[in-house]
Amino acid sequence: MSTALWTDSRFYGPELLQISDAVAREKGLDKEKILEAMEGAIQKAARSKYGNENDIRVTIDRKTGEVSIAKYVTVKEVVENASTEMTLEEAKKIEPNAEIGYEFVTKLPPVNFGRVAAQVGRQIITQKIRDAERDKQFEEFKGRVGEIISGVVKRSEFGGVTLDIGRTEAVIRKDQTIPKENFRVGDRVRAYIVDVSREVRGPQIFLSRTHPQFLAKLFKQEVPEIYDGVIEIKSVARDPGSRAKVAVYTADTGIDPIGACVGVRGSRVQAIIQELQGEKIDIVLWSDDPATFAVNALSPAEVSKVVLDEEGHKFEVLTPDNQLSLAIGRRGQNVRLASALTGWNITVVSETEAMEKSNQEYHARSKIFMDVLDCDEVIAHLLVTEGFSEVEELANISKEDLASIEGFDEALSEELISRAKNYLERKGKEAEAKIKEMKVDKKLIELGVFSNSTLLKLAENNILKLDDLADLAADELMEILPELDENTASEIIMKAREHWFK
Repeated sequence: MSTALWTDSRFYGPELLQISDAVAREKGLDKEKILEAMEGAIQKAARSKYGNENDIRVTIDRKTGEVSIAKYVTVKEVVENASTEMTLEEAKKIEPNAEIGYEFVTKLPPVNFGRVAAQVGRQIITQKIRDAERDKQFEEFKGRVGEIISGVVKRSEFGGVTLDIGRTEAVIRKDQTIPKENFRVGDRVRAYIVDVSREVRGPQIFLSRTHPQFLAKLFKQEVPEIYDGVIEIKSVARDPGSRAKVAVYTADTGIDPIGACVGVRGSRVQAIIQELQGEKIDIVLWSDDPATFAVNALSPAEVSKVVLDEEGHKFEVLTPDNQLSLAIGRRGQNVRLASALTGWNITVVSETEAMEKSNQEYHARSKIFMDVLDCDEVIAHLLVTEGFSEVEELANISKEDLASIEGFDEALSEELISRAKNYLERKGKEAEAKIKEMKVDKKLIELGVFSNSTLLKLAENNILKLDDLADLAADELMEILPELDENTASEIIMKAREHWFK
């Protein structure tokens, strides 16, 4: 873009560079921000003198401190503001080579600051410097999220604690302080930077003493092996102020990760416990085998057996009767923290309870086979002992496989399989009749993902049409059909919605 000068009037201010240098050093800011603030202040004064309707621009030479004030008029096809714009015809009279977008620049004399103008200028500079300080603080602390910071209590109120952390303040909300923790003005406090938000009054820095990562960072400060990366903290679970569990791991077989974290005579872990107001800390060994990790996480309780349910992402843990209360912990604390640490849902039962439950299931399944197959108790017990839990399993086995089980011959096997098939056939016909009676929509049946028994369950919950199924959320379908996992439930619902998009 071309530029033309009408007049040439300028003044110098090398002292401005000295002032900007001094302020930048004092405030810890970029000198450029200070000079921009000065330009804004001079521009405000110049517009007051020459007219706010004009396009007045001010620049300060970064090398000499020379201040230039200029009025700009731009060539436009349509003039909306005669003070800042002119037509091409008018421009041609002044500059024959002018074109649309061409700018005429008139250098103006320096502004003689009056008392009011000087006051306004100071306010503008002060505000600009304050904004620059806030921007710098925001960028600085935004990059420090996840670190521990130390500060002095400035105010302690019902809603939380305000810390002086140097050039600004930070807040620990009441729910982010450890229970029964009281601070007085002047106390020095360490906390974890959780979040930093940009607000009008400046960056708001939110701290926490209850965050699991606060404990992890404390270990990093106290244990050199963690700081150096030799030992890794895999996960942390906390009940702030009461108890915590930390899972640690090292690939170096020559290092005991638990011992290193505890320290000589517990010196390292005791320093952390003291910082956390006496919070008890269990340090456990992490394992990539979920069952082993679950056993370790329930420490100090002993575990007899772990039953893994991968689809449900849960464990059933068996413990000796005398270890049950220790495994569960006070108000379920130990098992709750172990579940949070491993990411698996852990249920703890005693060996006696597990045995009673197993016996109940054993007798319940035996009775089902006795009633359905019209057989005696011995045969029913044999079937359950061999792992049969449903009539469908018996109906689908070959008579040769069943006869290979001790106590069964081919004739008996054939008869049992026949009775199982007959039972399922009767149940199927009964289910079909009930489905017709309940007026289940044909489109829901033709979806082809539900058995008759499942369709009846849906009908009993008023899911009679394809749209009824399509309107469900995955968790609602899982409530009706607990055997489904979330992915399967979502796939079924999406299949039911396909007709909506056609």
